[in-house]
Amino acid sequence: MYWFSADFHLGHFNIIEYTNRPFKTIEEMDETIINNFNSVVNKDDIIVHAGDFTLLHNKELIYKKYINRLKGNNLFLRGSHDYWLPKTARHIFEKEINGKFVVVCHYAMRTWARSHWNSFMLYGHSHGRLEPIGKQYDIGVDNNNFYPVSFDQIIEIMKTRSDNPNFIKERK
Repeated sequence: MYWFSADFHLGHFNIIEYTNRPFKTIEEMDETIINNFNSVVNKDDIIVHAGDFTLLHNKELIYKKYINRLKGNNLFLRGSHDYWLPKTARHIFEKEINGKFVVVCHYAMRTWARSHWNSFMLYGHSHGRLEPIGKQYDIGVDNNNFYPVSFDQIIEIMKTRSDNPNFIKERK
């Protein structure tokens, strides 16, 4: 199973105020996000994190405090604040999943790979404040009750969305 998420901002106190998160402390926020994540993700699942996992810089501490506690196979894309990732870390993930092409990036795009074939664009960064266009969805935790989003959920969400603005035809 594929899962998608973004904008954990673990260890980032100011994000609580900036985005109106319903937590009083960093510890409460961090534990809620990690517990929610582990309550739905299984050890063999693949999770794509679209940036802003944490603002911390110490890679050893990040693994000890957060990553080693997460279930599944976690792939981290670079976001605005991922200083702990190598500078060569990917910004974009592209994959065909169950016959549907998916593009994941920290930032929303106006057009993206295969958007003219109604591919999906999953993004973070906007913390639920950006209106999606066509087959886009904000996978950030602020937009999803602090849970990751499964590919099955994405499929259901996209059924309610209009075609991409540059859609020309379904890919055969």
